[in-house]
Amino acid sequence: MPRTVSPSLRRSALTAVAAAGAFALTAVPASATATPTQIATSKTNGVAYLKTLQAADGSYAGPGLSNEWAFSAFAAAGTAAVDVTPGGDASKNARTVYRDLLATSGWPSASPVVTDYERATLNAYAAGIDPARVSASRNLIADVYRYWQTAEPGYFGPSANFNGTVFAALALNGAKTQSGQVRVPQKLRESMVTRIRANQHNDGGWNFSKAEGSATELAKTSDIDMTGAAMAALCVSGVPNTDTDIVQAKAFLKSKLVTNSGAFNAMFGVNTNSNGWAVSGLNACGINPQTGDFLTSMGKTPLDFLIAQQFNPGGGFKYLSSDTSPSSYASIDALRAVAGAGFTAAPPVPTTAGAPQWVSQGTFTSGTAAKLALTVDDGAGSLKVCSVSLTPTASTTTLGAALDAAVASATPSGCVTSVTPSSGTGTVTALNGKANSGSNTWKVSLDGSSFTTATRGTTVGVGDTIAVRWGV
Repeated sequence: MPRTVSPSLRRSALTAVAAAGAFALTAVPASATATPTQIATSKTNGVAYLKTLQAADGSYAGPGLSNEWAFSAFAAAGTAAVDVTPGGDASKNARTVYRDLLATSGWPSASPVVTDYERATLNAYAAGIDPARVSASRNLIADVYRYWQTAEPGYFGPSANFNGTVFAALALNGAKTQSGQVRVPQKLRESMVTRIRANQHNDGGWNFSKAEGSATELAKTSDIDMTGAAMAALCVSGVPNTDTDIVQAKAFLKSKLVTNSGAFNAMFGVNTNSNGWAVSGLNACGINPQTGDFLTSMGKTPLDFLIAQQFNPGGGFKYLSSDTSPSSYASIDALRAVAGAGFTAAPPVPTTAGAPQWVSQGTFTSGTAAKLALTVDDGAGSLKVCSVSLTPTASTTTLGAALDAAVASATPSGCVTSVTPSSGTGTVTALNGKANSGSNTWKVSLDGSSFTTATRGTTVGVGDTIAVRWGV
C-alpha cells in the first residue's frame, strides 16, 4: 500500500488483492472477444515472463521495489510458487525463500506500515504459506490487527490513507484458513464494510485517500485503481454484486471505458496497471468483464485491452501502449486480472513431487515470543481489535493465558482490561467488567469456527485467530 499517490509506487509498496459474491478466486467465464484459447495462451506466456523475474537466490521480494505480487498472479494462473525455481534448483524455490524472508525479525523494515503486512498476507496466502502461521513468531494476521484505529473503529492504519483499510478487508477476508474458512468474525467484517461505504465518492468510485466526512473529497473524481480494489474489498467481505454501492461502482467504471480499445481511462491516463486493478475488482464481484456493460459498441472489452498489451511469445505486458518493453508490475497486475482473480488466489496444488499445497508452523515454540490476533465484541456495539504478545511455555496455550496477556501486552492497548476468573480453567464469567447474564454469555471462536462457551482452559494453538463475544 502506497506511501505516495504515484501509481508506480502504490503498486510496489502494496501496489499493487475473491469467490463470486465473496472473493472470486476462480476464472470468470469469458465469452466475448477474448476467447478461452487467447486467455489460456496469455496466462501461459505471462507465467513464463514472471518466472524470468526470479532472482538467482530464488527471491521475488527484498529491499525496495520488489515483485512479490507475482505470487498472487502465479496462483491465479494455476502455478504454485513452490514449483518456481531458479535454474531448476528446488532448494531455492520461491515459496521457501519468501517464507524465510517473512520470518526474519528485520522484515519488513524498521518503520513498517500496515500495508506491508497486508501485502504479505495476500501473497503468502497465494504462495501456500498460512499467513497466521509463517513461523513460531510471525503471524501476519496479528500484525495487521496491530493497526486497528480505536478512535476510528473500522479503519486500519491512519484513516487518511484509506487504502490501508481497503487492503485490510482484502487481506483479512481473502486470506482464508487452509480449509477455506474466513478466519475473522462477522462484526469485524461489517466494521470495515461500513468505512469503505462511507468513503465512496459521489461518482460511484473511490480514491486512495480518505473522503468520509468531507463534501469536497467526496465530490472529487475517483481513481480507477482504487475503485477496483474497493469493489473487491466489499465483495470479499460478503457484499453481493447487486448491492447499490457495487452497482454504482460498476457504472463509474463503465463511464470510463474507451470505445475503440476496451481500456479504462484512468486518472493517469490509459495504462495496464489501472486496467488490471479494475478488472480484478470486477472479477472479485463475479462481474464478467467481457459482456454487458463492458463490451463496447466497437466490440472491445477490458480483457481485449490487457491482452493487446502483452508481448508474445515473451509474455510480459507493457505499462503504456506506446512502450517498447514490458513492465514487471504491469505484467503482474495484468496476468492476475486476465486469469480471472481478484487481488489474491488460493494456492494451486504443486507439481513438485512431495511438495504440500500449504506450509505452516504447527505449534508454538516454548520460550519463543509469539503473537495472536484477538477481537472482543461486547454485544453492545463496541468492538475491540488487537494483537496480543505472549511467550508460550508449551506447544499450545489457553484462552485464559491469551486474555491475561492481552491485559498486559496488546496493541492497541485496552483490548482486554479484566478477566473473571483470573486463574484456573473454568468458564469466563466476566470480561472487561461485563458479566454473563442468563443466556447472554461470553463465547469464543477460533479461526472462524462456531462460537462456543468461553473457558479459560480452551486450547489455543499457534496462529489461531481468536474472537470473543458476549451474547446468546
